[in-house]
Amino acid sequence: MKGLAFALLLFLLPGFRVSGATEAPVLLVKLDDAITPVSADFLISSLGEARRRGCQAVIWEIDTPGGLVESTRRIVKAVLASPVPVVVYVAPPGARAASAGTFLVLAAHVAAMAPGTHLGAAHPVTLTGQKMDRKTLKKIENDLSAWARSLARLRGRNQEFAAKAVTESETLIAEEALRKGVVDLLARDLAELLQKLNGRRVVLQEKTVILKTRGAPIITFREGLKTRVLKWLAHPQVAYFLLMLGLAGLYFELSHPGAILPGVLGGLSLILALFALQILPVNYAGLLLILFSVVLYFLEIKVTSYGLLALTGTVCLFLGSLMLFGRGPEGLRVPYSTLLPVTGIITLFFLVVTWLAARALRRPPVSGKEGLLGLEGRTITEVGPSGGQIFVSGEIWEASAETVIPPGTPVKVLGQKGLHLRVAPLPHESAQRGEVRRTG
Repeated sequence: MKGLAFALLLFLLPGFRVSGATEAPVLLVKLDDAITPVSADFLISSLGEARRRGCQAVIWEIDTPGGLVESTRRIVKAVLASPVPVVVYVAPPGARAASAGTFLVLAAHVAAMAPGTHLGAAHPVTLTGQKMDRKTLKKIENDLSAWARSLARLRGRNQEFAAKAVTESETLIAEEALRKGVVDLLARDLAELLQKLNGRRVVLQEKTVILKTRGAPIITFREGLKTRVLKWLAHPQVAYFLLMLGLAGLYFELSHPGAILPGVLGGLSLILALFALQILPVNYAGLLLILFSVVLYFLEIKVTSYGLLALTGTVCLFLGSLMLFGRGPEGLRVPYSTLLPVTGIITLFFLVVTWLAARALRRPPVSGKEGLLGLEGRTITEVGPSGGQIFVSGEIWEASAETVIPPGTPVKVLGQKGLHLRVAPLPHESAQRGEVRRTG
């Protein structure tokens, strides 16, 4: 009994682990998207979650076309300062760690790839489509090349490849990356990765830890609601669609006041679009061209330009849409298969609304003082300088004329003062037709 009590006491002591006890968990994070401020926040928050849960390591399973330099720098800084080992695993087969993803591989405590994957092509590009002079581009290349080499040297990886990935867009498949010392191991799947990680020594800032991943429980770190919403809004295709929808709704409301619903939906969509454009790299010249096109369409309603303003607005809308996101990784631009149809539909919408609004604005008035001028009617009583009654536009009006007009005579409205009309008799041929119409 005493031996049993002693064994139970040892089991309950903090930090005591008997043979066969469960190892510390491993946190699994999957990234299948471009590297943006939203994905950076997601990856960095996973490191804090791993600390809180007492995980022995974090595995980032990535498949990324690249992303923003500043977001990548934030992630790399978090990895270098992390008290929990970070394993970057390029998977599943067919995945890639292109451009910014290469820096994550270089910065990882342990870098792994699945067969059939590749990495590299980290040459900087201007995502907004703006051209840089060669001197400025060379400065950016040198800065990123030095950063890549410093990360490779820190982790004991191939510095030559790190530099060429930036300056020459060099790319390696998984087997080449292992042979050249860019990554530490190959693994077909997560189970094999955990097997190969078991017993590996990882040097952190102040200590060396030994991973015990064989049989370790895996905790999957998933995106929260906020991250999912921000990620959806930050998608270039969604942001572009919201921008077009917002401008279309507001334009319809301005050209047809009182519709209310299009204006409300347009304003909401435009606010969400502007929020998304704060996250994404955009060319502000393209955004201004799109906004200017709406102004031109609106001026077409007010100014008689015989379609010239609308044509210029159409050109500005297409050019602005093409320039808005410029060139960049797939996850940070709008493909032509989406851009051209959406732009075409929105352009057609603007043209139709402009035509309807211009036609309504230029239509002769049918009510009020201007609506009565030029209308033809018929006298009910004798009408003269002292007054009389006429029938015009389905109503009986008090009227006066310079000469006496007998009852039943066709007349034309010359003017109006309050509820009193000034009329004149029509020529004899109009009286014979017996019609009531508007004359110029």
